[in-house]
Amino acid sequence: MLAYSVCNSYARSEKDRDALQKTSEAIRAAFARGDVPAIMAYHHPDVIKALSFQKYLTGHDAVEADLRRTLQQFNLEFEENRVESLLIQDNTAVEQTVFAIKSTPKSGGEPYLSRAYAGRVRAI
Repeated sequence: MLAYSVCNSYARSEKDRDALQKTSEAIRAAFARGDVPAIMAYHHPDVIKALSFQKYLTGHDAVEADLRRTLQQFNLEFEENRVESLLIQDNTAVEQTVFAIKSTPKSGGEPYLSRAYAGRVRAI
């Protein structure tokens, strides 16, 4: 039954999938521009981000402050953004994505590409 629900929701939601794709593109473009207000516009006020085992951020303000510190030091660009799974049910979408971000130090130096990150996004 779950497989039917996932497939059926996916099949009925082409407009939703297209909207999520455009949102994903807009977020990645905002990261490339270093546009913190645009990036944060896509984050819920009660956002929770676990950026590593040691780095767990709770709330819009904490995520924004961390993002500003990061973007003061690095230019960030998504080099890979591959959707592994997408479930759309009513007004809720759950997307699991694997991504790689190229970090270029603003002070000079070689860019660093990390493929070690896996992201999970819940959009409501």
